[in-house]
Amino acid sequence: MYIFFSIMIIVCAVLLILIVLVQNSKGGGLASGFGQGNQVMGVKKTADFLEKATWTLAIGLVVFSLLASFSIPNRKVKEPVKTEQLPNTPSAPAAPAQ
Repeated sequence: MYIFFSIMIIVCAVLLILIVLVQNSKGGGLASGFGQGNQVMGVKKTADFLEKATWTLAIGLVVFSLLASFSIPNRKVKEPVKTEQLPNTPSAPAAPAQ
């Protein structure tokens, strides 16, 4: 299941990158000088679709990330081997304080 969610995260991320790159910038930056002033009705519908697709993919990316984190396979760690200590073994004497 984890592999499925990982693949879906990659697909969502790539599609989100492509959708964002296709969109026109809304600011008056460098791209505004190259655009046309007249907008056809089809362009408005395309912009709405791209915005909805961006939000859907962003939400999908978050959801798939959360699902992937919950479906990470648990690997059981072996307990460390306990070494036996010999009874009545004296410890090393402490260094004298100066």
